[in-house]
Amino acid sequence: MHGLACPENPLKAPAGCRYALMGNEAIARGVVEAGASVVTGYPGTPSSEVIETLQKLGDGLDIYVEWAVNERVAFEIAYGAAIGGARAMATMKAPGANVAADPMISAAYGGVDGGLVVLIADDPGPHTTQTEQDNRWFAELAKLPMITPSTPQEAKDFTVKGFELSEILGLPVLLRTTTRVNHAVGDVVTGPTREPVRFKRFVRQPERFVRAGMAWNLERHRWLNRTLAQTEDAAEKLGLNMVEGGENAELCIVTEGAAYNYVVEALERLGALERVRIVKLGLLYPAPRKLLSSQLSQCRRVLVVEELDPYVEHVVKRVAFDEGLRIEVLGKDEGLLPLEGELDTAKVLAALAKLLDAEPPAVESASPRREAPPRPPPLCPGCPHRSSYLAIILGIRRAGYRVDEVPIFGDIGCYALSVYPPLNAIWTEHSMGASISMAMGLKLSGYPKPVVATIGDSTFFHAGIQPLIEAVHKRVDMLVVILDNDVVAMTGHQSTPAWTRTETGRPARPVNLVDIVKAIGVDNLAVVDPYDVDGMARVVAEFLRKPGVNVIIAKHPCALLEARLKGVEKVYTVVPEKCTSCMACVKVTGCPALYVTEDGKVGIVEEDCTGCGLCARFCPYGAIVEKPAGRR
Repeated sequence: MHGLACPENPLKAPAGCRYALMGNEAIARGVVEAGASVVTGYPGTPSSEVIETLQKLGDGLDIYVEWAVNERVAFEIAYGAAIGGARAMATMKAPGANVAADPMISAAYGGVDGGLVVLIADDPGPHTTQTEQDNRWFAELAKLPMITPSTPQEAKDFTVKGFELSEILGLPVLLRTTTRVNHAVGDVVTGPTREPVRFKRFVRQPERFVRAGMAWNLERHRWLNRTLAQTEDAAEKLGLNMVEGGENAELCIVTEGAAYNYVVEALERLGALERVRIVKLGLLYPAPRKLLSSQLSQCRRVLVVEELDPYVEHVVKRVAFDEGLRIEVLGKDEGLLPLEGELDTAKVLAALAKLLDAEPPAVESASPRREAPPRPPPLCPGCPHRSSYLAIILGIRRAGYRVDEVPIFGDIGCYALSVYPPLNAIWTEHSMGASISMAMGLKLSGYPKPVVATIGDSTFFHAGIQPLIEAVHKRVDMLVVILDNDVVAMTGHQSTPAWTRTETGRPARPVNLVDIVKAIGVDNLAVVDPYDVDGMARVVAEFLRKPGVNVIIAKHPCALLEARLKGVEKVYTVVPEKCTSCMACVKVTGCPALYVTEDGKVGIVEEDCTGCGLCARFCPYGAIVEKPAGRR
């Protein structure tokens, strides 16, 4: 803004500064403007950058901002702060709501005294998530208000309004985003900030906070329903919903979130902005029935544009029926828009052109382009998980089994990429911590041969400890391999409970993985370095033959993180004269640092090589040799 000194750091800017911010960065700014004093969560794309931004740029803002061991713990920390009058936020991706569901649903009965906003980032597509979970339904289940922004500017503004709404109602508020809002970049104008709102008071109120009292629970349910009935009026005062376009239009569009942007762009391309009335919902639950009834009463047809399930479509149809509105409601149920995947402008444009009896604008022909050949997402160069799975496969064979006889259960993390060629390792990837439980279930069902469960260190801390306790307690014969790379790698290298210092510099007491496994009482435990493939394979073979719950901790730091922190001392190169083009190194490891030269031999991109030596281990002709890395 003219005459305003705007610093580079958007979190420390005065009101009126303009920045190009990612949606998650804008939410982080909203946290500062709202005066939240406690922010916690569990890493998960597309939500991670909110906490990362606060950790990176929030020095001196006096906000507690740290990762928790899982989403349930994160929510309970934030809830504990909010019942004491502080403003707090918990962040998570879509399936994280499942982990936090138990305390979140109970929190609706207890309510809050400070503002509590829970960011839940859904992933239509999906891009990085095992399901296209639509958490709009979760708001109804939990009976918690849910609001949703459409742009980075709204992401910031709705964060602030979410805290205000939470304190007006005395309830946690769900801020639901999607990937295209979290990761979109747009202009964001800052608002005024306030000092972090901290503890005010906490008094004993068992009728609110003790769920063991059934009569109390019944009364709190009544309180909750009365409170939810006030939400639409509060949302109206905060300006969460918006109506624009033609006042007398016969065609109305009801939309929300990222889909609103597609609607506007499609109407602009059709030149039909004034022919349609747009009702953009910022409040998703409870449904703003008065707004919908008043705005749709003059419409002849309504198109509902939303991603994932026909959630809003069903709401609109219910309101129309209850209010006796003789209007046609169209959307996903009628096949105008798809039930799966993301929307885009082209899909919305096609539906609108059909309803408006308009000719879709011609698409300019682009010059032909060569498409890159498809390839599965690879494990990174030097990833210790690649060595671990090769060792597991070799160990299965050394134990006298065929690879297709011993199921390898996978879990959520980088190592799930081992499902692709050339490893073809894991058989399942279900949910956080499920590898151990599912392997146990298969064994209990009568499976006669060994089973292997693989799980990362951060996933083990998150949800793997309890299933390992169950396996030990029930004396189930199985091999558990904990892939310990010292970090939450797949979501951007966040801390684990094993770290001695958090991202904000907070001193931490490291939780020792070996001590936890020993304390659970497993029958056999070994700690190995997966870079020693043959050594680990021998232990795998040995443990597969032994009864009991046997655990291998395959411990080696994430290669990319280690290279960034310590540099690379050695790399590998190919001696062309020795290379016979057998491709053993490529076919066995699939390392993306390997490539095929124009003369059909193997080459190594030395800038990508981290010096693990796995390719050299599988070269039968000694054509891959070590060399100093030089300065990197």
